[in-house]
Amino acid sequence: MPEWIEAVRALVEQYGAASSSLSADYYEAERIAAAVTGRFTVPLAEPPPDEQVNNSLRWATKDLWERDPEDPDTTEAQRQPLEIRLQQAEKKAEAVAQKLVADQGRGTVQEAVRQDRQATAWARSAALGACSFCKLLASRGAVYKQDTAKFRSHDGCHCGVVPVFKGQRFELSDHAAEWARIYRDYAAPYPGDQLRRFRQALAEHGHLPAL
Repeated sequence: MPEWIEAVRALVEQYGAASSSLSADYYEAERIAAAVTGRFTVPLAEPPPDEQVNNSLRWATKDLWERDPEDPDTTEAQRQPLEIRLQQAEKKAEAVAQKLVADQGRGTVQEAVRQDRQATAWARSAALGACSFCKLLASRGAVYKQDTAKFRSHDGCHCGVVPVFKGQRFELSDHAAEWARIYRDYAAPYPGDQLRRFRQALAEHGHLPAL
């Protein structure tokens, strides 16, 4: 296991660096498209700490080890045959690695927005197949200011960070505008139950998967 974790950590560092570099290119292209004046060097995000990578991968593989089926603390996943446990661990490990790599790219854009005097905010972009949580955040538009806390992502998350510059007017995509309407009509009036109602409304209106 230690050797496998070390190998995955090397891959995360390699592809994370590529993610950061591509995100820097994207930010610079967006800056040019916005006709921003002045020079700015995009700071590349650092790779995640070894401890974070280790803990994430150990979580992904925690159900591999055999446990006493009579132990009340043994979960249903841990009672599955080894072949099933291996498949589940593989899926979790892939999702964990994807998040660690993508977070470096997202972090690069977010830090650039924070440091760039010509940037004013950032918005979240979500894929059509994103979960209800991501669609909800994407529907809010460019409300995330320069000093907004770290990007909130989950394993397997494919959301991106869209920079907004001075003089720009950010507009939601057609899909994000529809998600905003669904939230406003079916979830917003119900504090404490908004995400569940939003998820249900997404499913009823054909915006799947609504997980």
